[in-house]
Amino acid sequence: MNLDQLTSFIEVADTGHFTKAAASLHLAQPSLSRQISTLEKELGAELFHRAHGHITLTDAGKTLLPTAMRMLADAEAVRRDMDELAGLRRGRVRLGATPTLCVSLVAEAISSFHREHPGIELELMEKGSRELVEALAAGGLDLALITRTFEPSAQMPRLRMQGVLAEDLVVIAAADSDLLKGRDRITLAEVADLPQVLFHHGYDLREATEAAFESAGLSPTVVVEGAEMDAVLRFVERGLGVAVVPAMVLVDRPRLSSVPLADPHLSRTVSLATRADVRATRAASAMESTILATARALASEDTGLSQFVRVVE
Repeated sequence: MNLDQLTSFIEVADTGHFTKAAASLHLAQPSLSRQISTLEKELGAELFHRAHGHITLTDAGKTLLPTAMRMLADAEAVRRDMDELAGLRRGRVRLGATPTLCVSLVAEAISSFHREHPGIELELMEKGSRELVEALAAGGLDLALITRTFEPSAQMPRLRMQGVLAEDLVVIAAADSDLLKGRDRITLAEVADLPQVLFHHGYDLREATEAAFESAGLSPTVVVEGAEMDAVLRFVERGLGVAVVPAMVLVDRPRLSSVPLADPHLSRTVSLATRADVRATRAASAMESTILATARALASEDTGLSQFVRVVE
């Protein structure tokens, strides 16, 4: 049994498909199949049910999966320990964050971290909160910034959650637009009557705002939907409509105006998730400190966001 075999096994289990797993690992499919076959022979058990076009885990595969994930995480820890010998002059930090945080808190934190530790390699995963938690549990991340919490599965390692910020949602429009002119607040019902730019389905923020509209019995007037954060902000800057966004995205956005959302007031909590059973490297600990310091800075009066963003003590 070797790490390459375990990596291939986990990827097939994750994708449910040999061809997709081979492509993801940049392997020829026959090579991947040989690795899995050799692993099964060494263990004396089949790991997958191989139905036409669909691959599922056998009982033996289900038993092996959490152990294989821990073994790969341990191997990564060994590599990181070697980097530790060089202090913070080299190493790697694998940070996950939701798309809405990548254009605000994460962009500021990574910029600050790189200035302080230019020798540390930074790897960023931009996904929804659920996918980030799963990647963290699987050993694919050192830490993750999420905006939702989930009940851990029975096989998921224990995670440590630390509150970072409480952030209000605001409504934005182009600075030269009349859409929000003369308003110092706006209700959800009033937002529903304005042309609106929506994120794509699967965004944590899209799910939260849709739930608020449905709870109030409202249907938004949609101009554009299915966009990523950068596109939403650009569409709004060009006057296509309004959007409901986290307040922190307003940093360095002079072409946008905003008003607080009221009736109902919507907010979200940004949390930093780490593995409770894995010792953090010095580089990961330094990144955590940088994120917390950046959060405090963004919530200060200097940014003009103090009425919308609060540090979670």
